[in-house]
Amino acid sequence: MRFNKTRLAQLICFSSMALIMAGCSGDDGENGSDGATGLAGSDGATGFNTLIRTTHIGLDRDCDVGGVKLETGLDSNRNDQLDDSEVSQTSLLCNAAAAESTPNRIKLAFAGRYESNAFGQSAAEIVTFDPATQRSFVVNAQLGELDVLAIDNPIAPIKIGSISVADIAAGAKVNSVAIYKGLIAVAIEAANKTDNGFVAFYRAEDLSKLAQVQVGALPDMLTFTPNGQFLLVANEGEPSDDYQVDPEGSISIISVSDLNNITQTQVRTAGFNAFNTAKAELLTAGVRVYGPNASVAQDLEPEYLAVAPDSKTAWAVLQENNAVAVIDIESASISAILPLGFKDHGASGQGLDLSDTEDSINIAQWPGITGMYQPDAMAAYQVGNTTYLITANEGDARAWGENNAAYFGTSGNTPCNGDTNEGFIEEFRVKHLVHRNGFDRRCGDDLPAHLRELAAGALLNPSVFAYCGAALGEPGNCREDDLLGRVNVSWTMGYQTHADGSPLLYKADGTLPALGETGDRLMYDKLYTYGARSFAIWDTTDMSLKYDSGDFLEQLLASDDCMLGSNRDIPCKDWFNSNHEEGDAFDNRSDNKGPEPEGLAVGKIGNKHYAFIGLERMGGIVVFDISNPAAPVFQDYLNSRDFWDEADPSLNLSNSGDLGPEGLFFVPAKHSPSGQPMLLVGNEVSGTTSVYHIQLQ
Repeated sequence: MRFNKTRLAQLICFSSMALIMAGCSGDDGENGSDGATGLAGSDGATGFNTLIRTTHIGLDRDCDVGGVKLETGLDSNRNDQLDDSEVSQTSLLCNAAAAESTPNRIKLAFAGRYESNAFGQSAAEIVTFDPATQRSFVVNAQLGELDVLAIDNPIAPIKIGSISVADIAAGAKVNSVAIYKGLIAVAIEAANKTDNGFVAFYRAEDLSKLAQVQVGALPDMLTFTPNGQFLLVANEGEPSDDYQVDPEGSISIISVSDLNNITQTQVRTAGFNAFNTAKAELLTAGVRVYGPNASVAQDLEPEYLAVAPDSKTAWAVLQENNAVAVIDIESASISAILPLGFKDHGASGQGLDLSDTEDSINIAQWPGITGMYQPDAMAAYQVGNTTYLITANEGDARAWGENNAAYFGTSGNTPCNGDTNEGFIEEFRVKHLVHRNGFDRRCGDDLPAHLRELAAGALLNPSVFAYCGAALGEPGNCREDDLLGRVNVSWTMGYQTHADGSPLLYKADGTLPALGETGDRLMYDKLYTYGARSFAIWDTTDMSLKYDSGDFLEQLLASDDCMLGSNRDIPCKDWFNSNHEEGDAFDNRSDNKGPEPEGLAVGKIGNKHYAFIGLERMGGIVVFDISNPAAPVFQDYLNSRDFWDEADPSLNLSNSGDLGPEGLFFVPAKHSPSGQPMLLVGNEVSGTTSVYHIQLQ
């Protein structure tokens, strides 16, 4: 029998496997003896020691109340110490904040102030605080700089330096400041306010500059998101004084997560162009869009910002527009523009004092008088799962070209020849608005050219204003100074219109023109005033009004219990609704926004939220517990202006105290040099930065 090579190989393989398998089934044999010991190997290279370096840190960007920094690495140069170049890993052990007790009530106590000795020059406006350095940073508009104050002794703050922005651009000036764990951000207005502005970044510890970027026109306010990842900037975009250049308002969103990489590429812009085609819808909803020849994007002017605690959503006050813009931070876009509505000053509890000539206090309900909320400062806080906005409802009118005679025309001209290309002014006193002889009597004085272009005169609807004597074609006593005459209102709204929005014009006798006749008089059903003389709280889920303080602020100032001065020894009612730039000014501001709530700060003490509201004209800080957004509880009012009867406070400035609070900043106890919570206030008229301790009761 023949075998090929392949077959033979297979047989051999199978036979070998059989023998192996057979061997496996037997008992194990004895182990062999150990072999001889091998030669020793050579020594290895000497290793590097691992070193650990610990550094105690104060309050900084990463540890809110200090802690310890741990750094590890190999001692590669064998000098038995960990050099910076050898650090391979860094970790932080942050201290836990001590639990803070919740007070029943709180009260302000004046601690001290820094005086710039500059009266009426806005030498102290927006103020903030850096816990690590115990320094306050204050916008000094007089110098166009940022003042640096040492606050480690709250009783005696001192100026230790300043940050100039002269290197940014010629004529540039500081508008706002914010700080987040040692990183200072400064909003800088260009010399020509309609040009794009800037934001510059500095280190709080040594004031060294890190970066600068360009943003929109007139950056007026900025704030960091709570997580510190972004800086938001409100670019107001105000027009030029002659209203010939009107830049678009916008929001700049700047990524600041990497301090070594803050460049122009980190800047995104949320604009309002998408709403240019929605003007009719916005007007119907109640948003004021009224600048002459302006697009929606030009007309909307962001004034102030607040950010949700989760850092995802922000809101921008559109003050003149009486609205709020909703900002989606992730997409850098405006998701909605929401109207704030109006306040009926004819309703119970919503009254106000409208005259500055009575020599008495007259807080009353006034049918037909409607307030526009128009907040300035705003803050966000969270109760439960809901974020609320709190607003200081200051009010503001557009008034561009006030010093341009061409806008008002020449006295004696009929019709008045004011030039609408030379400005835009919306406010007008009621006594001039509804004078029976029409508008031309004010030509060359204060008659807005755009109002004269619209009509020759105006009337009050007798069905609304009969209570002050209005009748067909007659204003009655409504024009009197002790009634409605002195009130500044917006002529741009409140009159009757056709379906297309054009004015329905009446004849001078108060009747509608018959066929073939013409009318030239506006008929006002409502008179709209600026601001609401209140603070308000809004539910951000639908921007519904949760609370409005009504006439509380004026009633407080008129009460027997209210006292002025650092020592609380001057009756408020003796200086009710005074002005901030002059003394002996009782009732001076009643015809024009009253006490004028403008600035605010929100702080949490224990489990309670508190609001601190600055009254710009009357002065002083009002404090409320806002833990229940629907029912805030009054806590305190302290006004550290100490002289009220001197006609010119600048002549006794060092003794006058604090006038015109503008910016407020809350300092929690864990960051305070005194261990007590504090409130810092920049006072623009007196040029002082004041420090208040917050006493827990």
